[in-house]
Amino acid sequence: MLTARTSDPASAAHDRVYRSLRTRIMHGEIAPGQALTLRGIGREFGVSMTPAREAVRRLVAEGALFLSSSGRVSTPELTGERIEELAALRALLEVELASRALPRAHMALIERLQVINTAVAEMVSKRDAVGYIRTNLEFHRTLYLRAQAPAMLAMAETVWLQLGPTMRALYGRLRRTEPPQYHKLIIAALKAGDEPGLRLAVRSDVTQGLRLLVS
Repeated sequence: MLTARTSDPASAAHDRVYRSLRTRIMHGEIAPGQALTLRGIGREFGVSMTPAREAVRRLVAEGALFLSSSGRVSTPELTGERIEELAALRALLEVELASRALPRAHMALIERLQVINTAVAEMVSKRDAVGYIRTNLEFHRTLYLRAQAPAMLAMAETVWLQLGPTMRALYGRLRRTEPPQYHKLIIAALKAGDEPGLRLAVRSDVTQGLRLLVS
């Protein structure tokens, strides 16, 4: 008689830790250069060193964490050159994703983007940096899901992950008092079916702020 396979508890534990840490890093909850310890991670999540180590290993492989030669684990402090590189990647990937999403941009999607953009504005008014980053990424992800290009979206999310702590630092420098102007241009281009306008708005939105960090 065949019995159902049970999930590996260790695998489930490390996946839980990995996903939680990944989300925190992507949303800027962990500052650039902040050190993490396996003992601290294990204590916070109530897991042994093995799941903590495996989660960290995966995040190091994705570029979300940096492992020094001495074994110190931290979020990366990005150089100007690295920020320029990641900004260029955002422009390449996200402009293409938006372009592919345009033929499938029905009114329900546009209305959903407007609702999310209202949430972005609320986070700005509250000066909630983490909430701003989270809702801003939700705006972009919601649009890009319509592209039906999962491999490309996964690459974009890896870039967001590497930029998360830096985006938090950028938000503090900008001292934003209003939501990104380019979101409205993105929505207008979607409504009009204007591909050149959409590509320009997305490129400007994903690169303008990052350029300030290297200027």
